[in-house]
Amino acid sequence: MGLSGRCQYPAPCAEQRDIPAVSLDTQPVHAAMPLLPLGNAGRACQFAVGAKGTHMQDILTITLNPAVDLSTSAAAVAPGPKLRCDAPVFEPGGGGINVSRAIRNLGGQSRAFVATCGAMGAKLEALLAAENIPTITYPAPGETRQSVAVTDRQTGAQYRFVLPGPEWTTSNVADLLARIGSDLSGGYVVLSGSQPPGIPDGFATQLCEATAQSRLIVDTSGTALIHLATGASPAPYLLRMDSEEAEALAGRSLPDRRDSAAFAAQLVNKGAAQAVVIARGADGSVLAAPNGLWHACAADVPVRSKIGAGDSFVGGMVLALARGLSLPEALQRGAAAASAAVMTDGTQLCKRADADALVDRCTLTQLPA
Repeated sequence: MGLSGRCQYPAPCAEQRDIPAVSLDTQPVHAAMPLLPLGNAGRACQFAVGAKGTHMQDILTITLNPAVDLSTSAAAVAPGPKLRCDAPVFEPGGGGINVSRAIRNLGGQSRAFVATCGAMGAKLEALLAAENIPTITYPAPGETRQSVAVTDRQTGAQYRFVLPGPEWTTSNVADLLARIGSDLSGGYVVLSGSQPPGIPDGFATQLCEATAQSRLIVDTSGTALIHLATGASPAPYLLRMDSEEAEALAGRSLPDRRDSAAFAAQLVNKGAAQAVVIARGADGSVLAAPNGLWHACAADVPVRSKIGAGDSFVGGMVLALARGLSLPEALQRGAAAASAAVMTDGTQLCKRADADALVDRCTLTQLPA
């Protein structure tokens, strides 16, 4: 059964809507895809297709626990009285969705597979359509969640309230995997963001099996990350985490980039993924890959907001990979996209012009093994 976009699953979603079908047909990935040598391909326009004739592979992002993000502000936030707020701003939320938005900002295209349902689901779909994000909707087993952010204008403090997503069952998950895997024949799949209640810790491994002809990139946390770190099989192509998550897994501090790189290599050797990225904030990111250990600096830029930097990194990196660049080169593009994101206000993601300008400032260095 293909991914038609029609809400067909008999979930507790009273609203059944016809949504324009989106095909997942892709070009197959060659069995052997060697790492490309480092070079200046595409340097004139960093996030454009490099060499003439380069085929861009398909990118599919997956968001199972999306949200309609509502942000507003009040003169002061205090318990008791009703708080009069400004007009709300609505945005589509969720890790995979934000990766797709970052890819679009960088001049690329992806398709966003999003589990939605109910009135909030319809609102989310409308927000994605307004941003020109090609979307494949899948019927979630309950109402799409919301998140609320209220800024206290007096203090500048922001209060963020995140509601839980609907509970998934074993049969929900089995149907989901069948739907995702039925039409994929290559390219890159990105699983990013929190997973809803009921999704098993080993879901990424199950997704690897369902999308065996594609390369899976996982950016997750919590028990799902712990499960992958033990060396599950089959392993994803790329696993990304931040420094705090890496230190929690390692059970020790990782004060230096070489410490982070060594731990990333340890995870690769254990079978957690074919390549591992650890983000170190202002110190950039490290990569353990088949051709060695690498570090890409974060550009020294004025920081206005760190929100969205991680999703921008993943968007920049997977877009570079889909356009044929090597893992180290893609690491550098991801660092540039993340650096561009912190230059923007609030929840804005990276801007292409900024990311292009910052690539050369995100120095790429091979670290000793």
